[in-house]
Amino acid sequence: MKLQLAAFAAIMALAGTALAADPPPAFSACKTCHKVEAGGKSIGPSLFGVAGSKAGTAAAGFAYSPAITGWGKSWDDANLAAYIANPKDVIPGNKMVFAGLKNPADVAAVVDYLKTLK
Repeated sequence: MKLQLAAFAAIMALAGTALAADPPPAFSACKTCHKVEAGGKSIGPSLFGVAGSKAGTAAAGFAYSPAITGWGKSWDDANLAAYIANPKDVIPGNKMVFAGLKNPADVAAVVDYLKTLK
């Protein structure tokens, strides 16, 4: 019985962890072009490890635009939020065609989710 309870507790702990890292609904716009696992390939770079990284460095081997690699800033919370809300204004000349999320709560939820991808 103790073994069953321990197994149940372990499963519940893992389930809680998985739920904490589930993407917010607003992330559905991002996953059209981006993967979230390390080394994932798609139209856009994998977003694994993007939070806190220098722009244009998180997805090894991805052909980032000169606009992204030349920006010279890191993806802190403020830069991520600004870019997710309006990518063309934050980094003119980047290749991302997405116009941005307009709801500040959606932007904040996506930033929080990106920080879990480590």
